[in-house]
Amino acid sequence: MKSMMFCLVLALSGLTFQAHAAEIDAAGLYQDYCSVCHGEKGDGKSHAMQGLIPPPRDFTSPQSSIELNFGRIVHAIREGVPGTAMTAWKSRLSAEQINAISRHIQQKFLRAATVETATEGSRIYADFCSVCHGDTGKGAVWATSGLNPRPVDFTSTAALATLDRLRMINAVSYGRPETAMTGWKNRLTDTQIEVVVDYVINSFMSGSDAEKKLQTESVPVSVDTRANMDLPMPFDLHGDYNKGAALYMSNCSTCHGVTGDGRGPRAYFINPKPRNFLHTSSRATLNRPALYESVAKGKLRTEMPAWETVLDPQQLADVSEFVYQQFIREK
Repeated sequence: MKSMMFCLVLALSGLTFQAHAAEIDAAGLYQDYCSVCHGEKGDGKSHAMQGLIPPPRDFTSPQSSIELNFGRIVHAIREGVPGTAMTAWKSRLSAEQINAISRHIQQKFLRAATVETATEGSRIYADFCSVCHGDTGKGAVWATSGLNPRPVDFTSTAALATLDRLRMINAVSYGRPETAMTGWKNRLTDTQIEVVVDYVINSFMSGSDAEKKLQTESVPVSVDTRANMDLPMPFDLHGDYNKGAALYMSNCSTCHGVTGDGRGPRAYFINPKPRNFLHTSSRATLNRPALYESVAKGKLRTEMPAWETVLDPQQLADVSEFVYQQFIREK
């Protein structure tokens, strides 16, 4: 008898739970708790958006359709999102209410696009780039506070003025020395790298020269980003390896290191750090002409001086030849 009564109680409880769940007004809950930041249309366009950094999530964006699923939305509502204004609602809303809001967001705002149907550029960016550069290209919160130097903000004035397509392709291909930016050439094809660079330019760099060129010029596919390592020294010069070694050790090794790794005795005090000649990016781009130009002209906004004011052309060729043979050329 007790067993039958217990089963009856469970059954009635189940019916009560189902009735309660059916009564939840998900749209009303969204309006009351979420729309103030995420907007009535789920696009993040609210009165609060101007004062929040990072801005509220735009559920209607292609990025959201790739990154969000029911489980992730539930977790974000329940636990909050660190580094953002998204607070945890588990102390204010029941599990059933959170599930209802999550289902409402998924069905009402998320686009039908999936990982399979989204553009290839957005898929690659979501998989490989957004963890550091963020959904909006401004840099993920954790990365901007935890990485030094910070990831590039593609929307910044500096990025819009200095970044071009080829430079970005090189950075994605080979990484950036002395930063957390790794090279992806071993994981992505040349075409995929170009596709994600074009996606970044189109999505985040509105008004930049890179975007204008991308919209008006035909873009070659699978450009050869590796420098021609067979090119000779400019001005018909021929560098002397041994003389260049002496010049390097007496003038360059204190910054670039005896082994060319950019960790000489002075490197600790220098920012940005001296060039690491052993880095994949250096070995892909620094041929003899590039080295000669860098040594002769120096580099603006760094401690790399223009050595053409101290050394004659032959000496410039000598030290460039030593760096090329000793560090750049694959042995």
